[in-house]
Amino acid sequence: MTLVFIFLYVIFGILGLVIILFALGRHTFWLPIRDRKLPRLVMLHQVTPHELPSGMNMPPERFERLLQILQKQGRTFVTMSELVSHPMTPYQVALTFDDGFADNYHYAFPLLKKYQAKATIYLAPDIPVIDKLQHSQILEMAESGLIEFGAHSVNHVNLTKLDDTQAIQEIEQSRDAVQRIVGSCRSFAYPYGRFDERHEKMVEAAGFTSAVSTRKKIEPISSANIFRLPRVSTHGKMSAVQMRIALARGRYRI
Repeated sequence: MTLVFIFLYVIFGILGLVIILFALGRHTFWLPIRDRKLPRLVMLHQVTPHELPSGMNMPPERFERLLQILQKQGRTFVTMSELVSHPMTPYQVALTFDDGFADNYHYAFPLLKKYQAKATIYLAPDIPVIDKLQHSQILEMAESGLIEFGAHSVNHVNLTKLDDTQAIQEIEQSRDAVQRIVGSCRSFAYPYGRFDERHEKMVEAAGFTSAVSTRKKIEPISSANIFRLPRVSTHGKMSAVQMRIALARGRYRI
C-alpha cells in the first residue's frame, strides 16, 4: 500500500506541475514587465458589437475600455509616422488596425473621435471577401487629423509565397493605391505577419518609413527593427485586467 501511495503521489505531483507550467506558459505571467516609457504599438483588426469566429473583433465597449486604460496610463495617442519621427518620446501609443474593415469607420472611429485618439489603418485594397472601407469614409477619417493610412499589400497575400517581382508589386501597388486616396502612405503592415529580410529591404526601397509585424512584443524603436516592429496583441474577449497585462508584457496569452 505504501508503494502504491508513493506512486500515486508522484504521478499526481507530476500532473500538477505540468498543469502549472501550462498555465504559466499560456498566460505569460513569466514574461517581464516592460519599461512603461517604451511605446506601445497595439494590434487590432475589427471593432464590432457581434462576436466573430475569427476572434479578431473587439466589441465597442471593450475597445472604449482599452482607450480609457491607455488614457489613464498617461499615454499620448500617435500615428505611426509621428511615432517613428520621435521614437524616444516616452509614453506613446500607436493604435494600428489591419485590413481596412468598414467597421473601423462605423464603430472604432466614433470612439477615437470621442477620446481624440489617433490611429493608423493598414489598407489592402483588393482583399477578398471582407466588407471594406469606402473611399469617402477613408477621406473623412483622414481629414479628421486622427487617422493615418498605411499599406497592407494589394491582395493580402503571404509575401514569402511570392517571388521577388510579385512581392515588390504587392508592396508598391498597395502604396500607390493608398496615396491616390489620401496623398501619402508611410507605413506598411506585413500580411499574416509573414516576411523576411528581403521584404524589409523592399519596403524600405518603396519609400516607407516603418513596417509592423505580428510579433507580440514590446521593444524600443531603432534602425535595427524599424521595418519589423512588434505589436501588443489584443483580442475581443480580453478583460480590463488582461488588457493591462498585455500592455505591460506585450501579450496576455501565447
